[in-house]
Parts: sequence; structure tokens; C-alpha cells
Amino acid sequence: MAQTHDPNAVNRSLIMLVVAVATIGGFMFGYDSGVINGTQKGLEAAFGLGRLGIGINVGAILVGSSVGAFGAGRLSDLIGRRNTMMVAAALFIFSALLAGAADSSALFIVARIIGGFGVGAASVTSPVYISEVTPANVRGRLSSIQQVMIISGLTGAFVANFALARYAGGSTAILWGGYEAWRWMFWLQVLPAALYFVALFFIPESPRYLVVKGRDAAAEAVLARLFGAAEARRKVAEIRASLADDHHRPKLSDLLDKQTRRIRPILWVGIGLAVFQQLVGINVVFYYGATLWEAVGFTEDYALQTNILSGVLSIGACLLAIALIDKIGRKPLLLIGSAGMAVTLAVVAWAFSTAVTDAAGAVSLPGNNGVIALVAANLYVIFFNVSWGPVMWVMLGEMFPTQIRGSALAVAGFAQWIANAAISVSFPSLAVSPGLAVTYVGYAIAAAVSFFFVQAMVKETRGRELEDMEG
Repeated sequence: MAQTHDPNAVNRSLIMLVVAVATIGGFMFGYDSGVINGTQKGLEAAFGLGRLGIGINVGAILVGSSVGAFGAGRLSDLIGRRNTMMVAAALFIFSALLAGAADSSALFIVARIIGGFGVGAASVTSPVYISEVTPANVRGRLSSIQQVMIISGLTGAFVANFALARYAGGSTAILWGGYEAWRWMFWLQVLPAALYFVALFFIPESPRYLVVKGRDAAAEAVLARLFGAAEARRKVAEIRASLADDHHRPKLSDLLDKQTRRIRPILWVGIGLAVFQQLVGINVVFYYGATLWEAVGFTEDYALQTNILSGVLSIGACLLAIALIDKIGRKPLLLIGSAGMAVTLAVVAWAFSTAVTDAAGAVSLPGNNGVIALVAANLYVIFFNVSWGPVMWVMLGEMFPTQIRGSALAVAGFAQWIANAAISVSFPSLAVSPGLAVTYVGYAIAAAVSFFFVQAMVKETRGRELEDMEG
């Protein structure tokens, strides 16, 4: 007897397909951010850069990312979540081609800013989209896949950089077509970016966006495909009811409390989560990992391998977060992460404080301190990726009321990328003065402060429907 499809059944296969496609944006976010790690010798040689110049070239993507994140919230409210992700995919492709071909630092910076527009847009649009098309009871797990894909993108960039540099004989050596290996590191990212662009044609628009636009029938059709006909009707009614008291086109002024005309407290919490995620210094590992380990005596080859190890451990930690986030909640994971990062960063700072320089000017860590630094740094990466890495993006995608979700995430995303830029651009100079040890003490203090911020300000969102979020 032939099986019949239950029109009221949840279509898990379609939900997983939608999440898989949306999170390719996370992969590109990670790849575009991580590809710079391993190309810095090439940039320095090609453009004659000093420490400040390296910081500016590395940090250029973050300028674009902050603008992209801020603009994407508004853009996704205007043209839809899916179309905004398609714009991001096109920007990834163009940026990769231009960055690899750049013949000057100025052109390279322009290329990376353009790529940053895509990174910023993907960073805020994908979490919102995923949160709006997934059931509340598994939303945390499915939204956490975004961070797995970000780390997978970073690790993919690390592996590609290592392979290309090893094959060519170094990142500055000629590889194919008379071009250096570091240029091919950028060009290679065209492949996943093109896959992302094409795959987006096969997923539907966010039903919540469709309801906001007054397209209830289209929203119900999407929801029926995802959750079944009966649930689709209930969901549309729920979304419509959540907008009924204040049904107008979303705008930035919605972020102000109607009575006090001050910024809503929930937005300050979102900004705090976004900024603390960066103040703990995680992107120093992701952007400058090779440079960081070479600074304490590792060879380029071994430093690039260490990047891969950190990436693999990060993926494992994100998978653990997926298993835990809908069981123990968002807030406990953040608290565990803050405490763990504060301790491990303090150990890294101590290890770096013992660095010695020989008569030839070579820097190294005495005794077993190099091993201690490496273990502590990777434990720090694990604590971050089991907590603040995925949980911050999950919470930003779900903690805001429907009417302000796009605008609030735009502002929080903008703050996140500004903090990212401040940490990333300043690191090359801080590593020299006041030095690595003092710099890592600063990151440890930020991790400790983040523990008390979460304890006092963050409310649990596990299992709550998006329409029930209060602002």
C-alpha cells in the first residue's frame, strides 16, 4: 500500500535543507575572515607594509563588515532575508577576485571592504532567517549550526592556506599562472561563494518577513511546507497578532521605548553580548594565528598547522554546544564560557610573559611553557566555541521582538564588528608594546567582566516562541 503524505507533518528534510543552505553564509563569513591568516607575509612583501599597515589591511574587512551588518538589517526588512543573502554571496565572489588580483594596498583594502559588506550581511541575516523558519524546541540547535559553519569556513581557509603554501614552497612563492600562493588563497574562495549564490535559489523566503509585508497567503504556503497546514494557519495568526498593535514598516525608531523615548533595554543587552564576544580577543587567534605563534618561536609551517588544530577543536566544541544549548540553555553556556576563557587567557598571558630572546634575536618560550601556552590557547578556543561563539548569534537571532528584530540585529551586529575591528587592528601594535602578555591580560579581564554581565543582564530564551519575546 502506497504511503500518503500527512499535510500536518513537520517536514524535517526541508527544514534541514533550508538551514544547510542558509548556513553556507556562515561558512563564507568564516572563510572570508580566516583567509587573511596565512597571507600576511605575502601582503607585507607585495605592498611593503609595516605593523600598522598589516593591521589596516587585515582590519579593512571589518570596516565593511560593520557597514554590511548595519545595512543588512534594514535591507532584509525591505527586500527579504533570502535576497539579502544573495547580495552577500555576489559580494563574496567579487571581493575574492579583486583581492587576489590587487596590485596595491589601496586596491586590496577596497576589495576587503567589499568582502566585508558580504560578511556583515551574512552575519546578521543568516541567524534571523534560521530562527524564523525553525521550531522553537530545536531552534537553538539549528541556529548553532551557523557557528559550526563559521568555524568550518575558518578551518577550510586554514587548510587551503596551508596546502597552497606547502605546495608552492611558501605563501610568497609562485604557484600557478605566475601568481604567488597568497593570491590563490583569495581566489579559491570563489568556489564556495558561487555554490552559496546558486543554492539560495532553492530555499523559500522567511514567512515572518512575508507576514510583515502583508503577504499572508505566501507566508502560510511556506509554513505549510515546513510545519504542515494546521500549524501554518496557527503560526500566521500568531505572527499577525504580534504585529497587530503596532503594524507598520520596521524602522530604526522602533528601537526607542514608546514611553521613555530611550533605547530599549533589550537592545543594550544585545549590544553587550555582541561587544563582549569580541573583547575576549578570539579573532586574534583567527586572524593572526600564524603571526602569533611565529612571534613566540614557531616556524611558518608549524604555525599554519596549529591554526588547523585550533579550527578542528573549534568545530568539535560547536558540535558540543549544539548538543547542549536546547538542554541546559543559553545563559548557563555563556557563564561557563566566560569563566573558562578568563582562566585560560590568564594562563596564556603568563606563558607569554616568560618569552626570552637569544643573541640572534630569535624569540622562544623556555622549558615547557610553549606547550602550556599552546594547550591553554586551545582550551580557550574550546571554551569560546562551546559558549559565546554560537550562543551570541543564537540569542541575537531570537531575543528581540518581531517588529524590531531586523533593526536591533543590525545595531548589535554593527557594534560587534566595530569591536572586532578595534581588537584586530590594534593587535599588531599591542603585541610589540605593551607586549603579548599584557595584551592577553586585557582579554582575560574582558572575559571575567562578561561573566558578571551575563549574570546580571541576560535572560534565558530557551524554548520560547519568537512571538513571545519582549523588548
